[in-house]
Amino acid sequence: MALTFVQHKKISLRKHPDYNEAWLHERICEDPSILGLGEIRLLDRERSCSGGGRLDLLLLDEDNERRYEVEVMLGATDPSHMIRTIEYWDIERRRYPAYEHIAVLIAEDVTARFLNVMSLFSGSIPLIAIQLDALQVGEQIVLNFVQVLDQTDLRVDDTIVDIEQKDRPYWEKMAGQPLMQLCDQVMELINEETRQPQELNYMQSYMGLRSNGVVKNFVSLSPKRTKNIVHVSFLNSRGSSWSDRFEEAGVSVRTYPRGKRFRISLTPKDFTTHQDLLRDMIVDTVKEFEG
Repeated sequence: MALTFVQHKKISLRKHPDYNEAWLHERICEDPSILGLGEIRLLDRERSCSGGGRLDLLLLDEDNERRYEVEVMLGATDPSHMIRTIEYWDIERRRYPAYEHIAVLIAEDVTARFLNVMSLFSGSIPLIAIQLDALQVGEQIVLNFVQVLDQTDLRVDDTIVDIEQKDRPYWEKMAGQPLMQLCDQVMELINEETRQPQELNYMQSYMGLRSNGVVKNFVSLSPKRTKNIVHVSFLNSRGSSWSDRFEEAGVSVRTYPRGKRFRISLTPKDFTTHQDLLRDMIVDTVKEFEG
């Protein structure tokens, strides 16, 4: 079927009598994927922040353990919105440090001044700027979101921490017995190599390691029941070469910018198939940790 060309007209939501910021929030909340940030879902809206103020939208990319702190404004970017975007990002990353956090500013006009200022923070603040074009096509309105700045290639903290302690029953309910059994099997491999016995330290968003009350997350685990996988993260200075080996073996891998931390995703079948490679990885990681 041939497509038909239709004229469109760019409109300003800031000046429009019907389509205000609240209306725009509703459209994003209905389908966050329209922002072009991948498979994300809404976690919270108008979230109260310590020290005052409200974060417009908090979005979650569950697969990548990434949260987006989103500020939405109509019209052109201005200094107050720039400051709020960074401030809310900083509050959330301190509150939930187990996640990767990215600040997102959405505006109808992302100015050259804004882009110049934010470029100064490159490498320090993970930020995405999205310009919104509202287009009238006949009697309909189209929202077009375009990323005009993406500086998210930043370091990931070596030590994973969380502020909310949980317990085994919580994770058994969240993950189910088959994935918890996989976690226990990984723990068995770890304890075959460590001098001090390690136990699972149950946090809200992941399971780390603890020995005699001392936490050190050189390995952490995060079961995902809906996908039937366990994310296993390692801290290892040779992470880049190890991730290559797992990729060659057909295991799903996520790497981080500095190459020291990486994550594999295992199904119960993967554990059986790649147990020897996993054991070698654990031996090397424990040796580095205890060395």
